[in-house]
Amino acid sequence: MDRLTRARLIKSARAAEKRAYAPYSRFPVGAAVLTRSGKIYAGANVENASYGLTVCAERTAIFKAVSAGEKEITAIAIFTATEQPTPPCGACLQVLNEFSTNPLIILVSRKKILTFRLRQLLPHGFKLNDTL
Repeated sequence: MDRLTRARLIKSARAAEKRAYAPYSRFPVGAAVLTRSGKIYAGANVENASYGLTVCAERTAIFKAVSAGEKEITAIAIFTATEQPTPPCGACLQVLNEFSTNPLIILVSRKKILTFRLRQLLPHGFKLNDTL
């Protein structure tokens, strides 16, 4: 990924964090995914009083991309206004696995940027066709 695309992806994740609905956890998160076609889709976490119905920022961004017809994610940036970057939860990693091979994951906080590949954070993710 070139520097300009990486910067746009991070900027989109930062902007999405401002739109988070997080009145219960007070932990807003923004995410942006880059698809194979080069488009960026951003999303924020959306909480609910019935906490299990909350949707993470990563899944919001992925679902926006998929509902727009995109089926392959090549990178994701996740922004939290914290000291240390915050990695995605296991559910988000598994959903990302459904629509990617081994995408770049960029974790961004106020002071630090870390990068990983999906296989580093989810070494044994599965796809249903792999288990049949």
